[in-house]
Amino acid sequence: MHLESETWTDAEAAETNLAALPVGSTEQHGPHAPLGTDTLTSESVAAAAADRYDDPVVVAPAVPVGVAEEHRRFSGTLWTSESTFRAYVRDVVRSLASHGWDRVVVVNGHGGNVAALREVTARIVRHDDAYAAPFTWFDEVGEHAAEMGHGGPLETSLLRHVDPDVVREDRLEDAADGGSDRWGDWQGRVNLAVDSDEFTENGVVGDPRESSAARGEELLDLSAAALCELFDAVRERDPRPRVDG
Repeated sequence: MHLESETWTDAEAAETNLAALPVGSTEQHGPHAPLGTDTLTSESVAAAAADRYDDPVVVAPAVPVGVAEEHRRFSGTLWTSESTFRAYVRDVVRSLASHGWDRVVVVNGHGGNVAALREVTARIVRHDDAYAAPFTWFDEVGEHAAEMGHGGPLETSLLRHVDPDVVREDRLEDAADGGSDRWGDWQGRVNLAVDSDEFTENGVVGDPRESSAARGEELLDLSAAALCELFDAVRERDPRPRVDG
């Protein structure tokens, strides 16, 4: 059940305690992929998992602006502070919980959101009448995860599968030529770079020419399957687990 397309009476009739909240970002993804890539991918994974799950899942509208100041030098990028982002996500989860959908998986498509989501979901579990868990789709794709970059082969593949028209195929060569093969500017184990333009000319990390719709289909299948397993765990989770003894 996707809330934005339902009536309130249909929502009221939903017999479930389980919800998915997609979160993404509006930020550069090189010359070939749209600014909304992270939101499109998180929505796609959430929708695919909800469709295949045996019981109803309420899918909330996506949060489209995240923690993305590292891409500020590239036009069109939008960002919010971590505190604002955490507060917004928490408020949305509280809203969901108020209707009985109090087991929430936050389905994330942006690396810059990870730390903030880890913190806010822990705060929700500790202090609110809900249980929330973060899920980042590109961490749940098996051996493919090692190739996650930015606007690279994984994100581009998933887009080519779920919404191929948004990928500018004629710019893949330029995207690869102006990109970086690694995130950051490293001295030993220390990343000296603060913003992405310090190490990638056009915002790309990884080679999007190695993407394909077939690979995107596999990525969607792997991530959706992992999300369904998380749904199983979260729907039965005691929000206040206690260890005896």
